[in-house]
Amino acid sequence: MAEVISQLSAFSIFLGIAAVGFLFLLVSLVFGEVFDHLGSDFDHGLDHGPSFFSPRILSVFVTAFGGTGAVASHYGAGVVPASAAGFVSGVVFASIIFLFARFLYSQQASTDMRQIDVVGQNARVIVSIPSGGVGQVRCRVGEELVDKVAKSFDGGAIPENRIVRVEETLGEIVIVRPQ
Repeated sequence: MAEVISQLSAFSIFLGIAAVGFLFLLVSLVFGEVFDHLGSDFDHGLDHGPSFFSPRILSVFVTAFGGTGAVASHYGAGVVPASAAGFVSGVVFASIIFLFARFLYSQQASTDMRQIDVVGQNARVIVSIPSGGVGQVRCRVGEELVDKVAKSFDGGAIPENRIVRVEETLGEIVIVRPQ
């Protein structure tokens, strides 16, 4: 076994490192989030995107380290200069992937709207609210138009196209008051 290891060149070791990194990257891409828990110990309290220590970013680092080290050793660099070149290359490529992943994470949007978000908003009655009954109102929450089943605050009738203010929510029903 020691004889086999001593016959390995720096080129083949660096190439093996690159292959392991690339194989791990492919496996993590195919199986999705299976390996994401591995990097979670390093990013407690970070809820603003992926960690630099996420498995995909580390596998890019390992792949670039091994690939650049193999190329450098093929062109005559010793083990230490090839390792230094591989390290710098790994940091550069991992940083690029990290910044790109952070950019993609920042572009995410949510259409999740909480009931409390409509309280205090002005709305327009789109289906008249009869006395003691329910109708429908439309209001804008952020950039989204939301239609809600509505009931009058005092139980009175409110005609269509009237501007009202949402006072509170009761489950999926909003309680409105004419303005």
